[in-house]
Amino acid sequence: MSLSILFTGTATAVGGRNGHSETSDGSVSVDLAMPKNGVLEPGKTTPEHLFATGYAACFGSAVEAVGRQMKLDVSDAAVTVSASLGKDDSGFGLAVKIALKAPALTKEQTEEVLHAAHQMCPYSKATRGNIPVELSAE
Repeated sequence: MSLSILFTGTATAVGGRNGHSETSDGSVSVDLAMPKNGVLEPGKTTPEHLFATGYAACFGSAVEAVGRQMKLDVSDAAVTVSASLGKDDSGFGLAVKIALKAPALTKEQTEEVLHAAHQMCPYSKATRGNIPVELSAE
């Protein structure tokens, strides 16, 4: 498959999970930390927060595209992505939960849009078969 590149975002991290990450254009500059006892140090973030933010935005665009295709009102739709770091017998891994809330749609329509967007979203395509992804319509 040949991919026609539309945009490339580049970031550099120094110090891993307890370091600093910044994009080449300076639009994102964050200090990273591993939460201690489930609490994150103020002013710091995690790679999972950054992944969840990007995934939610991308998935939201897929919801908008699906809404246009299906002629459904998804204008106030909200996508919430929870990205979790975990550990199993083989080492560390990720898991994702995606929730779609579309106030103008019925539960059935929301579920239909959710599943169609999951097929369209580039983040979903990249993670499909690699990590557990749980979908829920609210």
